[in-house]
Amino acid sequence: MKKETRIALKNLGKINPENIDDYLFHGGYQAIAVALEMQPITIIEEIEKSGLRGRGGAGFPTGIKNRFTSNSCNDCERFVVCNADEGEPGTFKDRIIMENDPHLLLEGMLISAYGIGASKGYIYIRAEYYLSIDRLKKAIESAYKRGYLGKNIMGSQFSFDLEIKLGAGSYLCGEELTLIESLEGKRGYPRIKPPFPAEKGLFGKPTLINNVETLSHFPSIITNGAEWYSNMGTEKSKGTKIFTISGNVNNPGFFEVEMGISLHSLIYDFAEGIKDGKTFKGALLGGAAGTFVDNSMLDAAMDYDKLKERGASLGSGAIIVFDENQSIYDLLYSILRFFKHESCGKCVPCRIGTAQLLSLMDKLKNEENKLEIINEILFQSEMMAKTSLCPLGQSPILPVRSAIKYFEKEIISQSIIVNNF
Repeated sequence: MKKETRIALKNLGKINPENIDDYLFHGGYQAIAVALEMQPITIIEEIEKSGLRGRGGAGFPTGIKNRFTSNSCNDCERFVVCNADEGEPGTFKDRIIMENDPHLLLEGMLISAYGIGASKGYIYIRAEYYLSIDRLKKAIESAYKRGYLGKNIMGSQFSFDLEIKLGAGSYLCGEELTLIESLEGKRGYPRIKPPFPAEKGLFGKPTLINNVETLSHFPSIITNGAEWYSNMGTEKSKGTKIFTISGNVNNPGFFEVEMGISLHSLIYDFAEGIKDGKTFKGALLGGAAGTFVDNSMLDAAMDYDKLKERGASLGSGAIIVFDENQSIYDLLYSILRFFKHESCGKCVPCRIGTAQLLSLMDKLKNEENKLEIINEILFQSEMMAKTSLCPLGQSPILPVRSAIKYFEKEIISQSIIVNNF
């Protein structure tokens, strides 16, 4: 903890997450009190000036999203939705926040709602997050009793109601438009963009959707100011980020640090290096919809734009580390099998493409023309990225292209070994 810079995790270990008085004692709900003394447009401007970007994976500027939703109509109903459907493999940052500091999320949603003029909000959370759900329910109940939710919050003219909605565990429902379909009680199929949620979201109304970690930064920004926040991180990736590190490391876990930290520092300073004295071989950044990297990327700054310049992605902040004994072929096969399982089947490129990619991986084990098959896997992934309706079908190209870039020879040799075995 001494090495970390904690904002979203600032109360971790300091409070009882089921006791609102503990949260209040540590400065809880002071930020919404400050916000209610400000004009709503000033809230949006502060978030914009802070440089906060969405922590769900895309990294879109949060302030711009707030402004778009606020400006979408003059006098209409708006919604705030928290995306807590954390389904990316290797990612568990949002669960940590909800289990240990649920009121921080609620306060972030209150500030967000006041800024855009919303009076109703939903937390869409996967049903498997039992402890998170239990603690959020208790937090919402106590917030209503204390006057932090409901009518005329803290004696102001601002009113806000909040509900929890449970998702059924679909990976696809982590995508905002598919989430909205599910939230409306429909099957979790993707919508075509545009229109975007800021224009036409939940029940056809302007809707602001942010994930748990993003909203958990709002209270500190309002309390300490945009300049305080923007002085952390890098030029284009401000503030802090929670990285969840798993795999072949000595100290797996979650770490909140300033954006721009190197991959090497995360693995060797925070995760304490590779387990059992083995050699670092590579890592998968951003979960299944992320990118493979090898040791040439250990110096990479964990920054949305700098990683993109080097052909990698930050994504949700998941880092899955593997050592010299891990099979790249097996890792890539598992990822493609995951995408096939999670495809909703609505569009042909994804429904057929995910099955075809897995079939090609099987052929890679059993046929001799391996370079030709690898090129076909790459081609199919590129076609899916160009023609699929939603990010699920557009995602396989990321692990496929990066695995081939860094580990092509190994994939070929491993597929031969598997075949001979």
